[in-house]
Amino acid sequence: MERRTIGAAALAVGAVGLGCMPMSWAYSTSRQRGEESLRAVHRALDMGATLLDTADMYGPFTNELLVGRVLKERRSDAFVSTKAGLLVGEQHIVANGRPGYVRRACDASLRRLQTDVIDLYQLHRADPEVPVEETWGALAELVRAGKVRALGLCAVGARGGRRSGARLYDGTIRQLERVQQVFPVSAVQAELSVWSPEALGSLLPWCAARGVGFLAAMPLGNGFLTGTLTPGQGFEPDDLRARHPRFTAEMMAANQPIVAGLRRVAARHGEDVTPGQVALAWVLAQGPHVVPVPGAKRERWVVENAGATDLRLTPEDLAELGRLPAARGSWD
Repeated sequence: MERRTIGAAALAVGAVGLGCMPMSWAYSTSRQRGEESLRAVHRALDMGATLLDTADMYGPFTNELLVGRVLKERRSDAFVSTKAGLLVGEQHIVANGRPGYVRRACDASLRRLQTDVIDLYQLHRADPEVPVEETWGALAELVRAGKVRALGLCAVGARGGRRSGARLYDGTIRQLERVQQVFPVSAVQAELSVWSPEALGSLLPWCAARGVGFLAAMPLGNGFLTGTLTPGQGFEPDDLRARHPRFTAEMMAANQPIVAGLRRVAARHGEDVTPGQVALAWVLAQGPHVVPVPGAKRERWVVENAGATDLRLTPEDLAELGRLPAARGSWD
């Protein structure tokens, strides 16, 4: 598989990563199978998808424990990315950026992941009650202590909707400018896909200009861009899509032209090429520093996603995808 690097630290990863969140959080609890997810992680590593992206809040904690079972056997095969800074309660999620908490969270993640170093440690969200420089300084101490190799920041911003992509990530860029004065940012993680391209406006250019890696979250549009979801199919109450404004039956039907466009491009490249692979290839085409991190919990999806690295979109393909209608949500 093609290799890409994450930021100034020049940490090499496979061209497509694996988002581990769906294995234990946010998507259809009844369909989560630990052993099946373990097989999916092993298959991803076998295929060169070395970046394993998790967080302590996923579960909470159970996602890191699952990844740790794989790392115990195959640490040298993996690039481990996890996050801290969000606490999950019964009915709420709150940020915690206090330096003492950050240090304790890192030690706990290292234990759960069964490793002595985290390749990329990401601040999930800045704490509004703690200057981000203080939080970032604590993270930098972890690098100097040898517990972490590089630092990343998850972008603050909602889906496009009524705000322009050029302005959507202004807050994140201000944070990045501040923490860069404390310790280098190696990677930024933000949503980027055919139906959520807002990061192209300012955030991705900011990263490219500074040699900062970009981890593209949700590159398959929470599964919509694979073409496997049916309007009106419904979602389990604990599935994040059950409350998502693009996943009402009406909006899923309204956004079908996006999937149809992906299918048209896929058909030009062969009968085995899927809409999801085209969606991932589009993300890969946005720059050599961009690494899509699709979520998956089954081997078949891991194999399909890895196949996107062999797909080369033509200028005509990219132009057609660029003309696809903007995604609609129930706010529109």
